[in-house]
Amino acid sequence: MLRWLLRSLWIVLGLLLLSLLILWGLLRGSLPQLDGELALPGLSAPVAIQRDALGVLTVDAANEADMARALGYVHAQERFFEMDLMRRSAAGELSELFGAKALPLDKRMRVHRLRAHTQENLGAALGDKRAVLEAYRDGVNAGLAALPVRPWPYLLLRQQPRAWQLEDSVLTGLAMYADLQDPGNTRELAMARIRSVVPPALYALLAHDGSSWDAPLFGDARGDAVLPDAATLDLRNDGATAALTPPPASQAVPLSPTRRERGIGASPTATDSFKPYLAALTPPPASQAVPLSPAVRERGIGGSPTATDSFKPYLAALTPPPASQAVPLSPAVRERGSGGSPTATDSFPGSNNFAVAGALTADGRAIIADDMHLGLRAPNIWYRARLRYAEPTAPEGKVDVAGFTLPGLPAVIVGSNTRVAWAFTNSYIDTADFTTLPANTPLRIYNEAIAVAGARPEILLVRESDWGPVLHDEPDGQLLALRWVGQQAGAVRVDFADMAKAADLDAALAVADRSGIPAQNLLVGDRSGRIGWRLIGARPLRDPACHADATAQPPTCSPWRILTDQAPALIDPPQQRLWTANGRVLDGPALATAGDGGYDLGARAKQIRDGLFARDQFSERDLLAIQLDDRALLMERWWKLLRRTVEHSNDPALKRLEAVSRQWQGRASPDSVSYRMARGFRGILLDNLQAALLAPAAEQLGERYIEPKLPQLEGLVWPMLEQRLPNLLPPPYASWDEVLAESARQLEKDLAEQGKDLAQRNWGERNTAAICHPVSAALPGLFKRWLCMAREPLAGDDNMPRVVGPKFGASERMVVSPGHEADGIVHMPGGQSGHPLSPFWGAGHEDWVQGRPTPFLPGRATHNLTLSPR
Repeated sequence: MLRWLLRSLWIVLGLLLLSLLILWGLLRGSLPQLDGELALPGLSAPVAIQRDALGVLTVDAANEADMARALGYVHAQERFFEMDLMRRSAAGELSELFGAKALPLDKRMRVHRLRAHTQENLGAALGDKRAVLEAYRDGVNAGLAALPVRPWPYLLLRQQPRAWQLEDSVLTGLAMYADLQDPGNTRELAMARIRSVVPPALYALLAHDGSSWDAPLFGDARGDAVLPDAATLDLRNDGATAALTPPPASQAVPLSPTRRERGIGASPTATDSFKPYLAALTPPPASQAVPLSPAVRERGIGGSPTATDSFKPYLAALTPPPASQAVPLSPAVRERGSGGSPTATDSFPGSNNFAVAGALTADGRAIIADDMHLGLRAPNIWYRARLRYAEPTAPEGKVDVAGFTLPGLPAVIVGSNTRVAWAFTNSYIDTADFTTLPANTPLRIYNEAIAVAGARPEILLVRESDWGPVLHDEPDGQLLALRWVGQQAGAVRVDFADMAKAADLDAALAVADRSGIPAQNLLVGDRSGRIGWRLIGARPLRDPACHADATAQPPTCSPWRILTDQAPALIDPPQQRLWTANGRVLDGPALATAGDGGYDLGARAKQIRDGLFARDQFSERDLLAIQLDDRALLMERWWKLLRRTVEHSNDPALKRLEAVSRQWQGRASPDSVSYRMARGFRGILLDNLQAALLAPAAEQLGERYIEPKLPQLEGLVWPMLEQRLPNLLPPPYASWDEVLAESARQLEKDLAEQGKDLAQRNWGERNTAAICHPVSAALPGLFKRWLCMAREPLAGDDNMPRVVGPKFGASERMVVSPGHEADGIVHMPGGQSGHPLSPFWGAGHEDWVQGRPTPFLPGRATHNLTLSPR
């Protein structure tokens, strides 16, 4: 008997070992070949592919088409799964991979019919780059086919990868539109509904468009809001009885303790509710194809405001739900402390960029700095590359461009070409408009079939007008149709790739004139030391009578087209410095034309601007120091307010806060307890006062209420707390001191439920990296760590230059001078490769965490591959 048991045990162990070997072999089979020689049909000449120790790519090719074919080959072998998610997120096709759990995302995007529109307008997107895009497409498919085993995520999902199509590169660009803009124009809709039911004085406060922290390139700071007197507005007597009670459950996200401890990136409650990756292990349930009723359409195509506000199709698809915190946090005990509404802070894709002209450097060089803030994952969204090829129209007949590519497109998105360097931040201009249509307006009807893994297709009824798709049915029977730049022909135009051969600042601006990308703040510096700023990308060409700030365009406004030229610009600034950080840049008529798409609070921009004016000479390291600036300038006054609240209190909870908040380190450093206290106190106060201000609208609108993004709330709440006007005191509080004390008690309760010793509640415990591969959420905990970067405490936060959260922040940092690329610096989290067995998985990530400079140019080649024509 014992012998039989031992034999059975050995058999089981043998089978387990065999299974592990098979699994290991399958995983190894999807690794790319890094050395030797391979055939790549379609090349006109051999292409040299080099990788350095971090996996940074160098491509040497005979021409642009050969470069694109080779880059496509490498992109596919390193990142095809991520490329697939990009095109699917834009087209509304994620459910085909992940099952029914992805349907809210797909419906939200499929209503725009971006794949259909891209196919119809492919010529406008490709321009004279069709041959280059065809070569890239063929290279992608060849690279995918050359892998012995399909990319490993498809093994987990039990799916086969789908071949890359020509329009998929355009959809990759449109995925960035959906990430950087709001395809549902939710903020504008929310504010329009609020305006219709609240007193004008209250709406004016909510819509105040700036603060004392503004740092625009044009005009002055708006300053904080001017508060109304009791005769103009009285929150205690104007029906705001529900000021601090949570809105109805049907609302976007409740203002309640369940969404505390949000931070930068996505809220735990938002991202936990969408886990399409679970489809990797179990087939999804069948889903019924039921057309959307008017009641559902009223809350927005593709789901309720919760879906439209909490799920960015790109971020939700590519970013896993947050990992468990260092101290486990249940939903009931998570601290607030990010401030603003959930929709305002769940994700605020943005960036910093700034530049100094040659007059401020030792040798006359211009220097450009850039860090783009997006959801963080492994691998990174960007792929570092240096591309060298012959090009008759380029200076000296050749291109040598280095920087960050976006897998799915054959171009360097930000970088330097030895003559020109360029960088972006999201502009947040107004890029979408609703219009009202009579109920009997003739509409084009489309039954969009959304493929669902493991289930029947879901049918989405799309009603399309000349203005755009109908997203909402109003109670009076009218229809709300949306026109968004991302829907229009030419929104993506691959002409932007010509930045690689721009000879100087003027040539770069000429490329910008014909570039179809999401509207951005472009900074350019050239080898002569010149710098310039301009808006780049698709912007609405509205009739002058149809204002950008209108909540809904009247029927007399004809459907606008987009333009990419005639953009505002600031070239050769007299102060020799430029800066943008997603805040308001423009003023006057130019701002009225561009509109306000939700400009960020100006604290980051102001801190960057002041850093640039703090000295008169700069090097690359000096600009990196500004990028890594984690001084908590905004938060200092909130710490002082907290101290005044708790210092002389006899309340036991406040006394405990007082004991641990005495020392102000002045930075968002991982070991700082006082920073976390001040941040949490600010967030709770902002939440409570925003609830009071929005309560009248929430009460009157009921299910039609959508909580708006109020990024300028700081400029309203701070004067409220300074002036303490009785007419703005939130009911049911008896005094402003009571508001402050109760907010401090809420903070203490939140923190204490995470551990009794408040002295251990430092910022690093809260701000711990949770940067993982998208499919990690589908795996048992034992295996997740193999698909995540190290869980390290991170320095930085929002509202300062060093923007970083557990899974949101600087997706890259770049400091470079054209012509001096060897002195340039980069950081990139997550690494180059999407394969956890690759030597380049997570390579360079630790330098990003610690802020250690990494050379901009690739290092010595450690792997050499030659691609030869067949």
